[in-house]
Amino acid sequence: ESDTMTGRSRAVEVEKNRADLRETLCDKVAVEEPLEIRLGFDADGERETHSVSITMRTPGDDEELATGFLFGEKILQSWDDVAVVKPCRGDNTVRVELDDDVSVDLERLTRHFYTSSSCGVCGKASLDALHVQGCAPLAGELQIGRASLLELPNSLRDAQTTFEETGGLHAAAAFDSSGQLVVVREDVGRHNAVDKVIGALLSEGRIPAGDLGLVVSGRASFELVQKALVAGMPMLAAVGAPSSLAVELAQEFNVTLVGFLRGESFNVYAAGERIAG
Repeated sequence: ESDTMTGRSRAVEVEKNRADLRETLCDKVAVEEPLEIRLGFDADGERETHSVSITMRTPGDDEELATGFLFGEKILQSWDDVAVVKPCRGDNTVRVELDDDVSVDLERLTRHFYTSSSCGVCGKASLDALHVQGCAPLAGELQIGRASLLELPNSLRDAQTTFEETGGLHAAAAFDSSGQLVVVREDVGRHNAVDKVIGALLSEGRIPAGDLGLVVSGRASFELVQKALVAGMPMLAAVGAPSSLAVELAQEFNVTLVGFLRGESFNVYAAGERIAG
């Protein structure tokens, strides 16, 4: 099934200019549309539904995006909390219904999520929040050889079907100690791509994922290290650069952080002992 048929890319008319040549062609662009995540739960014997997030995303794997996001925000503790997750047809909405015995912190639902790098929450507050959420430094049995690590960007690029059509999507993947990609997802938002990966692992019962690492096609922000940490993934490898707060978070919580993973080189910013050779 093509990405065009699944709504991930769309054909548009484009005027291409090259030197003195100008021609009109048909090109494909990545689709970007809003997704609303609604959470249903039992409150004092009454069923309530709250809208918890609206994000701009590439359609596809919306259920994984929703559950991965809710897990990363500690609203879901495990897949057992989920009674049903289903898209609402035609209106870019996913509903996640929790089991009746799952309690929900309403303050957490209404607080301002600090995952955006532009939200103005200071670094210390963000790190303190992770301690409050019960996050602890990771042990994790993942070990990967240098050669396998260097192959990750090529493997990730080969698996990006929609990127090949559009050139406009981020990718994220979970990988094992041999460098094999276990789950690959694409999205216009790098954080959405990661949420989709984590949602997929959650539904398969593989969270916490101490035996898996996370590789991303862009930079390594604080929020991506945070998502890896909450999922129990002891390594984040990025093709791009890390931010200062991403490095600080990785060092404090013992997450192996690799940046500028390109060609035959990479930089290690934290916990390099998980890389062999």
